[in-house]
Amino acid sequence: MTASPIDASTDPGDLLTGLDPTDERLAALHARFAETALGVGAVDVAYRTLDSPVGLLLVCATDVGVLRVAFEIEGHDTVLDRLASTVSPRIVETPSRLDAVARELDEYFRGERRAFDLPLDRRLSKGFQRTVLEHLPDIGYGATASYAAVALASGSPRAVRAVGTACATNPLPVVVPCHRVVRSDGTAGNYRGGMAAKQILIDLEAGA
Repeated sequence: MTASPIDASTDPGDLLTGLDPTDERLAALHARFAETALGVGAVDVAYRTLDSPVGLLLVCATDVGVLRVAFEIEGHDTVLDRLASTVSPRIVETPSRLDAVARELDEYFRGERRAFDLPLDRRLSKGFQRTVLEHLPDIGYGATASYAAVALASGSPRAVRAVGTACATNPLPVVVPCHRVVRSDGTAGNYRGGMAAKQILIDLEAGA
């Protein structure tokens, strides 16, 4: 049987349908397919996973920049399904496309990086949430700010609860440092990756 050519209209997932996931050739086939798909512009969202002190992270990116960082607690398959319905179904695991992201995250977790130099695709953040998230890098490495202080900096001093919601739904945790936003009494508060993950990140920066 002759394989159909890959072009920009091809759904990458369709080409791997029916393959035995235990076949040792699958990984090599997937890698070859991913590189070919990238080469012909058939991938809108590339993703990879990487180990970290806060568990296995899913990192997704578009041609614009990093689109999503997700914790295991969120369910990586669930996150990918949501991106397929809201951004594009043309999602492929392409680790090489995200080498720079993985490198900067590894440097951060080793305490060697204090700020990220990554292009970001902020399309998943809207309205006031985006305003809040764009202010978070102003909170210095190793420092924290209260939800009230972030609300004031965002131009809406009464919107403390909205700031909490913006941080809790941040699509780019770690890279956009919502973990530096804490309650007025200094306790960590809620976090998309769980309170334990938030405290790990706060402690990591405090000890660097």
